[in-house]
Amino acid sequence: MRRLPAIFLDPMTFLQAFAAGLRAEFADAACAPVPEYLAALMRQLDGTVTNTQGKGANMGQAQQNSRAVLIVEDEAELRGFAVRLLEDGELDTIECESAEAALATMLIRGRDVAMIFADIRLPGAMDGIDLAREVRMRWPFLPVILTSGHPPEGQLPLGVDFMPKPWQLLDLLVAAKQALACL
Repeated sequence: MRRLPAIFLDPMTFLQAFAAGLRAEFADAACAPVPEYLAALMRQLDGTVTNTQGKGANMGQAQQNSRAVLIVEDEAELRGFAVRLLEDGELDTIECESAEAALATMLIRGRDVAMIFADIRLPGAMDGIDLAREVRMRWPFLPVILTSGHPPEGQLPLGVDFMPKPWQLLDLLVAAKQALACL
């Protein structure tokens, strides 16, 4: 009998590869119902699970409803308008004026974000489409809506929606409420 050499596999490397495989498998399921055990596994593999021992299902539901909409818009007046609209609809918001700031926010507070609403044209090295691509790779189930006064050049990343400017107040509010309902 031939003996094969021992292979030492780092458990974290395996778990990260497994999580990447799950993300790739469900990448185009924007709002499809994902079994809770898979969603919990994804959160655990991403390191986003908090200690919930001793807390009932109602506590988890309350935490879901407190998630925020990340608004990425370089025009302060328009960004403030979107924030006021969503807050009037009893939704929490987080504001950023660049894609880089939004990505940093996601890396720090990604589990607090339920949806991203971003302008395509943003200052800095990244635009809204670059942000959407990065978000879809790292957080494949997170709804992303891009907006612009000009039609997007080329294709948007898979699972990313487009809302032309000037957007309707009700359209933004409905999209945000739907994103929260899908969680």
